[in-house]
Amino acid sequence: MPALQGKTLFITGASRGIGLAIALRAARDGANVVIAAKSDVPNPRLPGTIHSAAAAVEAAGGRALAIRCDIREEDQVRDAVAKTVDTFGGLDILVNNASAIWLRGALDTPMKRFDLMQQVNARGSFLCAQACLPHLLQAANPHILTLCPPPSLDPKWWAPHTGYTLAKMGMSFVTLGLAAEFADRGVAINALWPRTLIATDALNMIPGVSAGNGRSPEIMADAAHAILCRPAKDFTGRFLIDDEVLAEAGITDLSGYAVDPSQPLLPDLFLD
Repeated sequence: MPALQGKTLFITGASRGIGLAIALRAARDGANVVIAAKSDVPNPRLPGTIHSAAAAVEAAGGRALAIRCDIREEDQVRDAVAKTVDTFGGLDILVNNASAIWLRGALDTPMKRFDLMQQVNARGSFLCAQACLPHLLQAANPHILTLCPPPSLDPKWWAPHTGYTLAKMGMSFVTLGLAAEFADRGVAINALWPRTLIATDALNMIPGVSAGNGRSPEIMADAAHAILCRPAKDFTGRFLIDDEVLAEAGITDLSGYAVDPSQPLLPDLFLD
């Protein structure tokens, strides 16, 4: 039996990119996947909606529930979680994938952008965990997986874009705190981050790089799948890197994930 068959995953920001890739990998196991994102109508600049993602999940072999949800809004998050449980009878996994990015210095960061990043990244991850945890505590092998880097106070990651680093490290510290709080209650609460850039729309925010300098989102999906299949009880509080997770699972040839094998892979932010 595939490891995630019949499991219910609530994935934020899953209408495209890494979130969608994680959803499709779970769907191949026959999982129930909630696509929780804001994109419910097509956008010519950002392909993919909750509805197209749900259709892809079902085509891949899973069951899908598309919910328009802005994770900055508490009522929307709690309603989405309630609908998930009503539809599938429970909840096994939360993937905090949704994130906002703005890679500029302090004088070039509008407060509207600053606030958006803090509300989506750190606060949104905390809110989704808070809403899901009562149901996860009743699950057989519950996981929370948040896409955030290992915590770092190195000024080189803060000086270029304090607002974004604060928001992303906020997700990391939420993970650290929740993992410690629930360490004795059987919920695996971990973080996952890519070794290299990942070819998603977020690359458009980074000057001088292209999709060819990154790996496909499927590397993160395969790493997430390996994490979510592990027994939760003794696997928590980890800050995991995609290639290390795959190596532990016996996958060391990563050439198939390169978007353009002729181009150099660039390291992602926050990793030395």
